[in-house]
Amino acid sequence: MNWREWAKKTDRRHILALSGGKDSSAMAVYLRDKVPNLEYVFCDTGVELEETYDYLKKLESFLDMKIHTISAAEGFDFYLKMFSGVLPDANTRWCTRMLKLKPYEKFIGDDPVVSYVGIRADEPHRQGYISGKPGVTTVFPFAEDGLIKSDIYRILEDCGLGLPSYYQWRSRSGCYFCFFQQKREWVGLLENHKDLFELAQSYEKIDPDTGERFTWMQDESLEELCRPERVAAIKKEYEKRMRREAQKFASNQRLCDMWDGDAEGQELACLVCHI
Repeated sequence: MNWREWAKKTDRRHILALSGGKDSSAMAVYLRDKVPNLEYVFCDTGVELEETYDYLKKLESFLDMKIHTISAAEGFDFYLKMFSGVLPDANTRWCTRMLKLKPYEKFIGDDPVVSYVGIRADEPHRQGYISGKPGVTTVFPFAEDGLIKSDIYRILEDCGLGLPSYYQWRSRSGCYFCFFQQKREWVGLLENHKDLFELAQSYEKIDPDTGERFTWMQDESLEELCRPERVAAIKKEYEKRMRREAQKFASNQRLCDMWDGDAEGQELACLVCHI
């Protein structure tokens, strides 16, 4: 059964989880007149960028539909303490489990649901969030309809939304301290939201007795990264990579294309956060 057939089902809820990123936002626009009674949901971790909230307000205005905001009963600091001060990483991802998945599963409850996920036709290697609940069916309209990245840009431009402003320096939506960020993105956070960079830095700890490091990146602390000489080196390396990419692709390639193509760990990122 294709997604359009599922969309006609009136005996279940139809839900689109939004991240504040380009793909899920374009999906909301794409489905607006195709899926009756579609519920738009945003799982708010409480540690999102202000640009994300601003973009969701624009999206809500365009849709002329309420975006339901849900959140965990407790915030990031509570769970950090529960996990003994160990920061989340690509292996544990406890932030996604506790701040995104659990509230979303609670929102779904035991209802039969069709869940719409914005994975595109040009990223078959990626897998979105698929609930383990027996009553949830996950569908991928973009993938089924053959839509690729350029189609996402077109959808957002045609409706007047454009891209979220954080794409000027960041490749993904999600928490401001997301451990999947590239180093160039950490520099972007430093330059665009110094207060948030300093908050992220305050979470990092080094055990004075054992030397064990609890940092967002395995090989470098934010204290080390924010030194002027290190910032300059990161920018220089990023520019070199962009020049290499520019030789491979058309000269009018978008900034966001280049971010996506160069994103370290992009394929591993938690799509419930980043789509």
